Amino acid sequence: MKFLVAIHYSNGYDGSQEIEQMGIDIAALNEEMVAARVWLFAGGLHSAGSAKSLRSQPGGKVLVTEGPYLETKAQVSGLWVLECAGMDESLEWGRKAVVACRALVEVRQFL
Repeated sequence: MKFLVAIHYSNGYDGSQEIEQMGIDIAALNEEMVAARVWLFAGGLHSAGSAKSLRSQPGGKVLVTEGPYLETKAQVSGLWVLECAGMDESLEWGRKAVVACRALVEVRQFL
């Protein structure tokens, strides 16, 4: 089963201000995930303000607007895609992600 482990930071979060230890902790978690053979993909995202949202329009047209689709207090800032035995295992990795990233984490299974 594949799971998304998404990191959420508040709007305006500046990743350049991360403390050095946080980067070390995230790198160590990545290494642990690779060693456990659950790591499929990981990546950080630019700020939500740099997003483009696309919406369908009548006549098959597509409207492209500046900014994220949803205006919320927090946005997805990074993610892992993991292959785990089940939700319990993915939640264990999510707990480790909360500690390493010092942020809210959401875990969801892929369909």
